[in-house]
Amino acid sequence: MDIHFIDLLIFVIYLVFMLGVGVYFMNKNKSKDDYYVGGRNMSAGHIGLSVVATDVGGGFSIGLGGLGFLMGLSGSWMLFTGLLGAWISAVFLIPKVYPIAKKHHFLTFPESLAFHYNTKVALMAGIISLIGYIGFTSSQILAGAKLASATFPSISITNAVLIMGVIAVVYTVIGGIKAVIYTDTIQWIILMVGLIGIGIPIGYMEVGGWNGIKEILPASFLSLTNVSFIDMFNWIITIVPIWFVGMTLYQRIYACKDEKTAKKAWKIAGFFEYPIMAFMGVALGLFSRVAYEQGMFASIGYAPGVELDAELGLPLLLRSILPVGLMGLMMSAYFSAIMSTADSCLMAASGNLTTDIFGYFKKSISIKNSQFITFLIGGLAIVLATKMQNVLELMLYSYAFMVSGLLVPVLGTLLLKKPSPIAAFYAMISGGLTTLLLIILEVKLPFGLDANFFGITLSAIVFSIIQLTNNQKTWKA
Repeated sequence: MDIHFIDLLIFVIYLVFMLGVGVYFMNKNKSKDDYYVGGRNMSAGHIGLSVVATDVGGGFSIGLGGLGFLMGLSGSWMLFTGLLGAWISAVFLIPKVYPIAKKHHFLTFPESLAFHYNTKVALMAGIISLIGYIGFTSSQILAGAKLASATFPSISITNAVLIMGVIAVVYTVIGGIKAVIYTDTIQWIILMVGLIGIGIPIGYMEVGGWNGIKEILPASFLSLTNVSFIDMFNWIITIVPIWFVGMTLYQRIYACKDEKTAKKAWKIAGFFEYPIMAFMGVALGLFSRVAYEQGMFASIGYAPGVELDAELGLPLLLRSILPVGLMGLMMSAYFSAIMSTADSCLMAASGNLTTDIFGYFKKSISIKNSQFITFLIGGLAIVLATKMQNVLELMLYSYAFMVSGLLVPVLGTLLLKKPSPIAAFYAMISGGLTTLLLIILEVKLPFGLDANFFGITLSAIVFSIIQLTNNQKTWKA
């Protein structure tokens, strides 16, 4: 099925509107405070929706739909870890981070580490975060391209990468964090309207409603206990830590007008992640599994029994059931989900390079140069997306590298009065590299544990040993 002119028109209007938001904020950015942290006066509603759009958006189509296809409603527990992460960080992280950030005008996450450790630790954190977020940005662009290409065969993956990448990069470059946060809010609303008003009700009816679902799927798909302890454990150690080390999240903490606003924003984000987005995502994935088993995808090459990538089930469902006009709206919703993550990751990478890396070498970057650097990083992410094939692999490497390298030093700032800079430095290197090597070498790990577990564990051991030997006197900033 080729894309209809009306669907294309709706989608183009959406893209032009996103660019318009960027242009609107272009002349409102008078300083790096405006560009990277929105002038530090944003509301809980906008920040909260931006956080959930960023956190869920890019992974929504890729992860939740695939989990719903494979295991049904129990896949929703993956986002329960998002709720845990948001609310735990609201209680323990924000009260510690926000007052210091406000006083010292922090723009990035590593600046917080520089305050508690030193500038060498911040530099290493900036490098880890930069690499991670360039990979994240690329993975989101590629994810959107794959989904668009699966839904609309007339659009090649390369063309989809270029369309998505250029639009996301341009409005982010010219509008800064305010454009990102306000477009995230808009994109979240579009996604919610698309799912609640279009995708879920039409999908439910097309598969035959409750009777159709019960006839096709085993009872385990409709249960909340169809998940193993080890899966839950791996989700927790992978997803909860990102709330403590994610540069995109620190930028939003700094952008809030006060500490109370930041805490409220995090509670809003957690609530929307679970149960709202969690169940909508897996429900659509579950509908796509029913449709696949019913033979609805047979005409496009996926008859029952033919191997199908679980993550493609949802776009194939929409391609099969949506009429002209509604397809354009859902396409906009999909691109909204992906772009709301890609733009935030791009701003994070830009902040790391301009503030944490160039700043270490005493290079002062103007707002115009910051925009240019954002543009160059976005271009690199687009090029990487055209070269890569596996979305989840790219996301996994980026995610694992960041969490394993950065979590333990952050916990050190929260739990210790005088955490050791040298302990933090070597904990970052040992944790990040351990996890990367385990993944790249495809080491078979015991009990089905995630590589992150071993990276974080080694990082904690290294940190503890050095902290106890108290060598920080020989480690000067």
